[in-house]
Amino acid sequence: MGHPLIAFNQQSPAHLLANYLTSQNITANVVQSDKEFVVVLNEDAHIDRAKIIAEDFLANPTHPKYQQAAWDSGKNVQLAPSGSGFSMGNIITDAVKAPFTSVVFILCVAVYGLSLLGMFAPIAQHLLMQPFSVLAQNQEWWRLLGPAFIHFSALHIIFNLLWWAMLGAKIERTLGMSMLLIVFIVSATISNAAQAIFSEPVQGNLYLFGGLSGVVYAVMGFVWWLGWLRPSWGLSLPNSIVGFMLVWLGSVMPISYG
Repeated sequence: MGHPLIAFNQQSPAHLLANYLTSQNITANVVQSDKEFVVVLNEDAHIDRAKIIAEDFLANPTHPKYQQAAWDSGKNVQLAPSGSGFSMGNIITDAVKAPFTSVVFILCVAVYGLSLLGMFAPIAQHLLMQPFSVLAQNQEWWRLLGPAFIHFSALHIIFNLLWWAMLGAKIERTLGMSMLLIVFIVSATISNAAQAIFSEPVQGNLYLFGGLSGVVYAVMGFVWWLGWLRPSWGLSLPNSIVGFMLVWLGSVMPISYG
């Protein structure tokens, strides 16, 4: 089999590293083992040098020299999600395979559909956030999460659910349902509580805001952070996408819609 150097959860980074090693006259191949992709050296003579190159790759996997090596070898390999990550078919397929991602997706669509059918009032009465003093009395603490499932326009729900389906599924597939559940609960609670602090309740002591945006930006930050901290896990977001999302947050998404 050769000498195993390093294993990745996804195929793309493994091939990028193997191509670069080969360009440095260190012949390497990628072998799939269970759910991992192992970079294997054909010879042991360059093991020490290969380890240094692997450490450099983990520190900065998006450096252009790795993609250049792939191009020079006649292979176009890119780190996800800049390759097939934005294919609509792939996004939906990944989301269907992730149970919690699918549940949140379906609930948001169902709530939006019922709202279009004229049932927004009863939905609002049961899901919208209330002042903390009211929550302390009625103990309806689910309202800290409820606004995340309410959306006010087609653009609002489409934008949020596409990113949720893609990023949520990545987290759930890589780190498990429990981790995504924790990220969802913490981010929804914090974003809705913060929104309530800076908003005024309307009729019936209800805050008129909602949306999955707070959660979406939390999972985006989580994936981007892990991509920088643990690139071998296969979770990453290009800096250009992070920049676009921040511009969208500041200039497009209405703050009252969450």
